[in-house]
Amino acid sequence: MNRPNADARFSGSIPSLYQELLVPMLFQPYATDLVARVVMRSCARVLELAAGTGAVTRHLAALLPPSSTLVATDLNQAMLDLAITCGTARSVTWRQADAMALPFDDGAFDAVVCQFGVMFFPDKAKAFAEMRRVLVPEGTLYFNVWDRIEENEFAHTVSTTVAAAFPADPPQFMVRTPHGYAEPADIRRDLLAGGFTAEPRVDTVPLRSHAPTPRVVAMAFCQGTPLRAEIEARDAARLEAVTALAEAALARRFGAGPLDGRMQGHVVVVGR
Repeated sequence: MNRPNADARFSGSIPSLYQELLVPMLFQPYATDLVARVVMRSCARVLELAAGTGAVTRHLAALLPPSSTLVATDLNQAMLDLAITCGTARSVTWRQADAMALPFDDGAFDAVVCQFGVMFFPDKAKAFAEMRRVLVPEGTLYFNVWDRIEENEFAHTVSTTVAAAFPADPPQFMVRTPHGYAEPADIRRDLLAGGFTAEPRVDTVPLRSHAPTPRVVAMAFCQGTPLRAEIEARDAARLEAVTALAEAALARRFGAGPLDGRMQGHVVVVGR
């Protein structure tokens, strides 16, 4: 969530649907995993990028030492506004910020954390350079990205169904952006270009995604992500009909519910 382009625009009704549907289905399990890695080390000053509606922020606020400071940022103020209303177990500094031009001093943080945000940064090497700049010399960057869409069953089912609904101009948001940065070699290349010379640890982490009904999954992707804008750009009147097509495809593949699907991401940890 970095530059104000269509893929990175989370506004309107998207933040509330994102928090209600996508966070428990996709982001909460990986938030637990990512934060567990962060709190293994002593981090007095933590910066979170692309915080969204605060899935990781809430875990960090609950598990970091009381003496630590936590700053959570996102490009989209609407996402931060919702995160603030959700509340945290301790004080958090919320700030709108562009990951490629961070408004913080050099060496201001012991750790930088970013959950499923790097994929949205138009110039990843520049963003990594900014992350490195604000880290202390002994600091650590923690982030995760989605693996290929074929390894993420709910997203793949919805994406292929929506694409088939517009054969002349298939929406490709899910493939292009959330699942478009899945190769560890590309991540290593961009980290190096951003100034990180240490070898990153890249763990591929498979988890399970759960939802009560196919409707929840279809709504989450078709109306709770920027995929909605792609559908509406082609035919706004078909948003509900296309959502129903995705719902039917999910029901055929996973049943009427509850649904259980495979999801997979890469978790990257690298020292400054």
